[in-house]
Amino acid sequence: MPNRLAQETSPYLLQHAENPVDWWPWSAEAFEEARRRGVPVLLSVGYSSCHWCHVMAHESFEDDATAAVMNDNFVSVKVDREERPDVDAVYMEAVQAATGHGGWPMTVFLTPDAEPFYFGTYFPPEPRHGMPSFTQVLQGVRDAWADRRGEVTEVAGKITRDLAGRQLGLGDTDVPGEGELAQALLGLTREYDATYGGFGGAPKFPPSMVIEFLLRHHARTGAEGALQMAVDTCEHMARGGIYDQLGGGFARYSVDREFVVPHFEKMLYDNALLCRAYAHLWRSTGSELAKRVALETADFMVRELRTNEGGFASALDADSEDPATGKHVEGAFYVWTPAQLREVLGAEDADVAARYFGVTEEGTFEEGASVLQLPRVDEVFDAAQIASVRQRLRDARAERPAPGRDDKVVAAWNGLAIAALAETGAYFGRQDLVDAAVGAGDLLVRLHMDPLARISRTSKDGRVGNNSGVLEDYADVAEGFLALASVTGEGVWLEFAGFLLDHVLDRFVDPETGALYDTAVDAERLIRRPQDPTDNATPSGWTAAAGALLSYAAHTGSEPHRAAAEKALGVVKALGPRAPRFIGNGLAVAEALLDGPREIAVVGEVGGRMHHAALTGTAPGAVVAAGPEGGDELPLLAGRPLVEDRETAYVCRHFVCDAPVNDVERLSRVLGEPRQG
Repeated sequence: MPNRLAQETSPYLLQHAENPVDWWPWSAEAFEEARRRGVPVLLSVGYSSCHWCHVMAHESFEDDATAAVMNDNFVSVKVDREERPDVDAVYMEAVQAATGHGGWPMTVFLTPDAEPFYFGTYFPPEPRHGMPSFTQVLQGVRDAWADRRGEVTEVAGKITRDLAGRQLGLGDTDVPGEGELAQALLGLTREYDATYGGFGGAPKFPPSMVIEFLLRHHARTGAEGALQMAVDTCEHMARGGIYDQLGGGFARYSVDREFVVPHFEKMLYDNALLCRAYAHLWRSTGSELAKRVALETADFMVRELRTNEGGFASALDADSEDPATGKHVEGAFYVWTPAQLREVLGAEDADVAARYFGVTEEGTFEEGASVLQLPRVDEVFDAAQIASVRQRLRDARAERPAPGRDDKVVAAWNGLAIAALAETGAYFGRQDLVDAAVGAGDLLVRLHMDPLARISRTSKDGRVGNNSGVLEDYADVAEGFLALASVTGEGVWLEFAGFLLDHVLDRFVDPETGALYDTAVDAERLIRRPQDPTDNATPSGWTAAAGALLSYAAHTGSEPHRAAAEKALGVVKALGPRAPRFIGNGLAVAEALLDGPREIAVVGEVGGRMHHAALTGTAPGAVVAAGPEGGDELPLLAGRPLVEDRETAYVCRHFVCDAPVNDVERLSRVLGEPRQG
């Protein structure tokens, strides 16, 4: 018999709807039930493409005996971290503070007042590797609650008070300047892996936001070291197993420092951020590899993640069925053995494919299988033969059982995808990609935004979820709409961005300090109001909002929006020199602030050569408005005539405008020259 999760929209929650566990969704009613029964709350947090979440579900939550212990002694609450990032952030902070590490599945025991007192992540069904079994944990917590409740509630209260006292200030009231950005670059240089690209060791995550900072820093200052780190990192990732060499798109991260063996789930946010990063790398260097990867990643998103409603699904699972065993295993869809190559390609082409893609008898993954990569070899391959090999392997792979897809549409991640697809389509003359971005924007406006422009975080199958948008939703969707305004010349996207950013100013900014919170002032009250200026897998909501506010101010001349952006960037001055890897998005926004950002008004054809030159200029964070003479779609076009009856660009910065330009090459030079101060 289905439990209460059967009515939810989250694919992750729906995966648990048939469990024998009497699950509740996160709700006031669940905590009221815990009070009524006098039992603790067992909070389990995960997400649909999480491998170990599936493992624990199969081992424990599908087990009748374990479920009976849970049902008799707890009110069990299941949360999709992607649907409720605020709940996840608050309790993950508690887990990390108590244990020194975190991750998913996350398991936290709470009082009926939602105060945490015992923490963990994955628990096995039997004791192993020094970990207690999940049943032992349940019994231990049950006994502590029964026998030492006063002590438990005292500990929970202290933990909650400690968390509540962690509110962040800005750290500084000034914006970051040349010195802080130079120090941040030096810090990144120290952590850079000169052999394999990227930063730090294993596991190694794609550093999308840091790459954007490096490209902008090079564009503004001409620092070759910054560009080289971006170029080399992007090449290593594109040649590694973290990139899908047959279907395009990136896996979540690499388990090794070489970018060879990925954790195989493919997330919308990673692919949106990396698509844009490679498009911007092409814009900076003209690299054919960067162009290919940007387009293949864009095509992957549209082909495999677009929903029937025009939005983009959240993720593809890491696991899928292995046809040989019938079991769900990680990477089964993506890996190859030499024997499998021979079966598809025949002996001669299989031998070529093995050398080209680095497939060996020993394998690079498990049980002799290899993840396809592009190792550096001296051999020259025939392009037509490789194209044929790729197509046949793609066709054969399509016959394998596909990984599951998490179909929920997350507003913030769709905002990132809109920006990436709009720009990539504009750069490379792919109107279909721009159209896909517009379609996703239409869905967000039509379904996720209410008449007051308040945004809902998720939807699925055209049904909007119950969870309010958090700061990253408002910021990233505004960023996507601003990109659409620049690419399409349609002022309605600028208006929608303005509505969202007004909510940021009214509901997310601390009026005393200018600091930002991840939840709105009128959102559900948790044990603390989450607030984090550092990047995680996605740009921090704090600095994403600063970037969108800055761009909107450049488009409109709005002083309140610029002032809010500058105040928000005080935290970058404080953290940038100390932890540059974790505030890359804030550093990228700071580069735009130092460069102006420049405001470019193109009077002429939307999509014409002058507009294209404006969009492909490398000036950090530049905003572009394009439209016909006398057009009133975008504020930057007001009072801007054609010069000599030719397409004309006006470039302004800090209330000062250069002479009008009506030569494409000259505009490209103006927008591509490093410019100090």
